[in-house]
Amino acid sequence: MRTGRAFVGSLLVVALAAAGAGCAAQGGRQGAVEVAVMKEAAGTPVLEGFANPVEGIRSGGRISAADLPVLDAAGVRHVIDLTPDGETPDFDEAAAVRAAGMRYDNLPISGPGDLTRENVAAFDRLIEGIDEPALVHCASGNRVGALAALRAAWMNGADDETAVGEGRRWGLRGLEGEVRERLARERCLAGAPSVDVMERCATGG
Repeated sequence: MRTGRAFVGSLLVVALAAAGAGCAAQGGRQGAVEVAVMKEAAGTPVLEGFANPVEGIRSGGRISAADLPVLDAAGVRHVIDLTPDGETPDFDEAAAVRAAGMRYDNLPISGPGDLTRENVAAFDRLIEGIDEPALVHCASGNRVGALAALRAAWMNGADDETAVGEGRRWGLRGLEGEVRERLARERCLAGAPSVDVMERCATGG
């Protein structure tokens, strides 16, 4: 009887070892596939077109429904959209992003007129609230960069050139003049000795 039990026990040990090896091999293959997919996604044009200004954050231009599987495979879990809904009437980005399992936030910036302290503060809150890989985008990255530059100056105390340099890393291009104008106006207002001077600062005089 003892020999029979020992034999059965040996068979069980062998079976369990084989099952464990199979699971390990399957897990290894799955992990290798996931790594390969992420590496492939990282080299695709949709990601190469985005800047990487901060660890864990990509910034750039417009995305489409076709881009979402690539972004998901690359590990993006949060999309911050700076465009008004009217810019893409045929694409419900909020619904598409959420359907893909990613978090979505929107701060609509239509143009220079929306480069306000209120919107910069809202942008700052969104950036500070990022706790997983994220994409911040507008149509080209220009508005993202403008807000990043103003955030650097108004929220973090950077000087003008440092702020503009930060904006460029995020995508600032055509709105640089608008950004510099606002930074100069803020400096003027901060040092204005009288109401008359403040009024001239506010009008760019």
